[in-house]
Amino acid sequence: MTDKINIWRGSSGVVFLYLVVAAAPASAQSGSALPTGSGLPTVKAIVARMAQARVENRARFRPYVVTRSYKLFGAEQNKIKSQVIADVTFVPPNLKNYVIEKASGTGLGERIVRRILQSEAEAAKDYSATDFSPANYEFRFLHDERDGSGQRHYVLELLPKRKEKNLLRGKIWVDAGTYRIHRVEGQPAKPTSWWVREVQLVLLYGDVDGMWLQTGTEATARVRILGPHRMVSSDVNYEFSQLVASEASKQDEQGGATPVDARVVNQPAFRF
Repeated sequence: MTDKINIWRGSSGVVFLYLVVAAAPASAQSGSALPTGSGLPTVKAIVARMAQARVENRARFRPYVVTRSYKLFGAEQNKIKSQVIADVTFVPPNLKNYVIEKASGTGLGERIVRRILQSEAEAAKDYSATDFSPANYEFRFLHDERDGSGQRHYVLELLPKRKEKNLLRGKIWVDAGTYRIHRVEGQPAKPTSWWVREVQLVLLYGDVDGMWLQTGTEATARVRILGPHRMVSSDVNYEFSQLVASEASKQDEQGGATPVDARVVNQPAFRF
C-alpha cells in the first residue's frame, strides 16, 4: 500500500512538467502605445511585425527530426533523477510523432516525457490556440535591453485573455531587428494541480537551418510534500530529408524509423 501511495504522489507531483511544457507556443503579437517621443515603435506595431515574422517563418518550415534530451531533477538540484532521449518528427503543417530512444534513472522520467510529447503532438494540431497572438494575449511594453552580445530586444508583458493551463502569464523578449521571439518566461494562467505550486517556465528559441524554432525548455515547481522539481530539455541535433515526411506517416507514438540519407545539423544544447 505504501508503494502505491508513493508512486501516485510522484506522478501527481510532477504532472506540471508535461502540462506546462506542452504549451510550447510558436510565435507572437498586440498592444498599447508607448510614451510620446520615446523613439520606440508602439506595442501594436511590434506585435504586427511579430505576426509578419511568424508567417514568414512558418513558410520556411519543412520536415525534420529533432533528437531531444530531457533531464529530471528532484530536491537535489544538481543530481539527475532521470534522463530521456527522444526523436521527434515534424511534418508541416501540423503533424508530430515521437520515439523514445533511450531512458535511464527512475521510470517516472520516461512517463513524464511521454506525456509531454503526447501533449506536444496534440498542441501541434491547433497551434493558434496557444500562439502568442491578440486572440490569446494582451501585450504591454516593459522596456528594451541588450543581451551579452549587444543584440537589442523589446521586452513585453504577457497577459493571457483566458485562464487556461496552456497559456502563460509572464514576459517575452523580441529581437528588435527581426521581431523573432528569443525567450519567454512565465507561469501557467491556470493552476495545473493542487500538488504543484510556484510553477515557472522558460522557453528558448534559435535558428535551425533557416527555421526559427523552440530549442530549449526549463520547467520548475515546488511540489507539496516532495519539494522542488525541475525538468530541462534541450535539442541535440536535427536531421533533414525528403524522406522524413514519408517515414513520419509510418510512425506511431510507440515506434518508428530514423529517415535515411538525412542531412544532420548539430544544434548546441542550451545550458541552464
